[in-house]
Amino acid sequence: MENLLDQASKAYYSGVPLMSDASFDILSAHFNYSSVGHKVTGGLPHYFPMYSLLKIFDMDNAPLTIEDCIETPKLDGAAISLLYVEGEFTLALTRGDGKIGQDITKNVAHLVPSSIDTLDITQIDGEVLAPKNIPNSRNYAAGALNLKDVEEVKKRDLRFVAYSCRPTQITFWSIDMKNLERQGFNTVLSFDTTDFPTDGKVFRIDNYAKWKMLGYTSKHPRGSFAFKIQQASIETTLLDVQWQVGKSGVVSPVAILEPVMVGDAKVSRATLHNISYIRDLDLEIGCRVGIIRSGEIIPRVVERLN
Repeated sequence: MENLLDQASKAYYSGVPLMSDASFDILSAHFNYSSVGHKVTGGLPHYFPMYSLLKIFDMDNAPLTIEDCIETPKLDGAAISLLYVEGEFTLALTRGDGKIGQDITKNVAHLVPSSIDTLDITQIDGEVLAPKNIPNSRNYAAGALNLKDVEEVKKRDLRFVAYSCRPTQITFWSIDMKNLERQGFNTVLSFDTTDFPTDGKVFRIDNYAKWKMLGYTSKHPRGSFAFKIQQASIETTLLDVQWQVGKSGVVSPVAILEPVMVGDAKVSRATLHNISYIRDLDLEIGCRVGIIRSGEIIPRVVERLN
């Protein structure tokens, strides 16, 4: 299971996810999987590390007092960092493993201001978004960052939305965001996400002194977190397992289920990935299982319920 989730994590940060966020979140929670990002080869280091956010699914488990935080949408795009040197846009990197990313400077230059009013070396983090009416909009955005043809990238309907600026001498994060907006950036505080994908909310302490005092774990800042609404699984019975041969010749198991409505579709079959997946979930014929439709399309068994 750890190997499967490692592969899913790598695919996610490469812009070609193997499973939906809902599947990944459920499986990560069930198997206590905590690895973040993937190893990048041939990339460049971020000036400041790009940490992930702690994700929770129940506000009763919130690690911070909500009244101390500013709430913003959790953007569902491709995370990148921008580097400005003596005020000039110099470098853009994919998030990669949070320490090293791939150079995508040419592909995002048209999305961001060419200069800002600072002489410091400044890193601005954010996400590249595509409209949510585009199928698999996050993949569409992430895929654009890796295109070889810059003119093709420019044809895509993309936005960069900033959510971090480092280093800073400002007292409040919200003021930093207003300064970025003044200089021509979309920011997570001002950008209208109505037509763009989000997958939850982010809560962050506004006062930088308090935020920095809390520090970091090895993976997450302690001064902010993400609240995600986890897609509920639908319960049914595993009746049988059949094996099918894909176009590539790979043999994979398929769950035969007691038919059940998942959203607006009746589901009687669902993917099981491989034999290790079956063993890790401890599945048996006749057991009750939870299923979801990944991306509202592909049915997947994500847990055993008895």
